[in-house]
Amino acid sequence: MARLILFNKPFDVLSQFTDTKNPTPRATLSDHLTIPAVYPAGRLDRDSEGLLLLTDHGPLQAAISNPKYKEPKTYLVQVEGDPSDADLQPLRDGVMLNDGPCRPAKVRLIDPPDLWERNPPVRFRKSIPDRWIEMTITEGRNRQVRRMTAAVGLPTLRLVRWQIGEWSVAGLAPGEWREVEVAAPKPQPKRRFKRKY
Repeated sequence: MARLILFNKPFDVLSQFTDTKNPTPRATLSDHLTIPAVYPAGRLDRDSEGLLLLTDHGPLQAAISNPKYKEPKTYLVQVEGDPSDADLQPLRDGVMLNDGPCRPAKVRLIDPPDLWERNPPVRFRKSIPDRWIEMTITEGRNRQVRRMTAAVGLPTLRLVRWQIGEWSVAGLAPGEWREVEVAAPKPQPKRRFKRKY
């Protein structure tokens, strides 16, 4: 069995255990976790919150984080603006970013979710509406969800990763974690290529 830790990463915490190269100390995973020999399976930006998976098993780490396995990741996203369902269609079709086209996402409008308070809170502006959407992607590019919503004119105000595959952050407060048992995947054999003469 492989160890798998489900951690609710708070806002303004780096998805790494040390930050020694920065002259100004920033919050890291070591401020919340003292579990030895586990490493993040993928990343979650400092200004994003929610589910971060950590494991002690290399093949499991690769299976979760490598985009070729297309592990679905679901986000709850507060966006600036008041989009209709039709306004979300470009995200479902697959928007073009500066590093190429995105795979189609599953997107739907949702009511404001019952989440923990963010510290600091998102700045509220009376004159500018906001809405919540649920978005599921199968890639893991740098700041992808934020870039996708910006590409369709809906800047992201708050981003919470709720689920990765079958694992969810439900029931975990910011900074809390729980361990689940998972069967360790077998390492993929290396492909051998025949030489062509």
